[in-house]
Amino acid sequence: MNARRWLVLLAALLAAALTARLGWWQLDRAAQKLALQAAIAAEADKPALGNADLTGAALHRRVLLRGRWAAERTVWLDNRPMQGRAGFYVVTPLLLAGRGDAILVQRGWAPRNQADRSQLPPLTTPAGEVEVEGRLAASPSRLYELGEGAGGVIRQNLDPTAFAVESRLPLLPLTVVQTAGAGDGLQRHWPAPDLGLHKHHGYAFQWFALCALILVLYVWFQLVRPRLRGHKS
Repeated sequence: MNARRWLVLLAALLAAALTARLGWWQLDRAAQKLALQAAIAAEADKPALGNADLTGAALHRRVLLRGRWAAERTVWLDNRPMQGRAGFYVVTPLLLAGRGDAILVQRGWAPRNQADRSQLPPLTTPAGEVEVEGRLAASPSRLYELGEGAGGVIRQNLDPTAFAVESRLPLLPLTVVQTAGAGDGLQRHWPAPDLGLHKHHGYAFQWFALCALILVLYVWFQLVRPRLRGHKS
């Protein structure tokens, strides 16, 4: 075998090894996401935490909290569709009973007024102490946003740390995604967390297919085709 064929063989083997390794890496990422999914489900199956149990609580843990709504600090997160309709996610701080701090609550979804995009839908916020059932998240729903987000009642995103300074509320670095409630007119058909499992499996298939293609092309052009030409001559 001459030097050129050795170089072609080496290049083919390196390319096949690289693409195969990338395929296995994507499968490993998918396995990590499956483990995360199992951990989320395990946290959701544990008993709900109360006001006194929030310190050090894990994300996705169920909570049952008591407190008063800081209704004047309500923020409407724009461009949040639900079941094919345009609308807002409503976020209101909850002043926790028996504590000196508060926590953001992603309360639910409300439809947008298509005729007047600046008009907010009606919202019922009970006065006095309420009970809020939900699960813990790191922050309210976030969308990609260029630059720094604008303030105001209607926003694209809400950063808890910046909002704590703006609102002068002692906010915990957590958010509650409310899962049950009545009488406020909000919907709570929250989408399941997308961990990207299908994406990783799709990428793995593409890398393994490319690896197989490299090997097939090498066998055809370097082994099979020269022999066929030799037989014809």
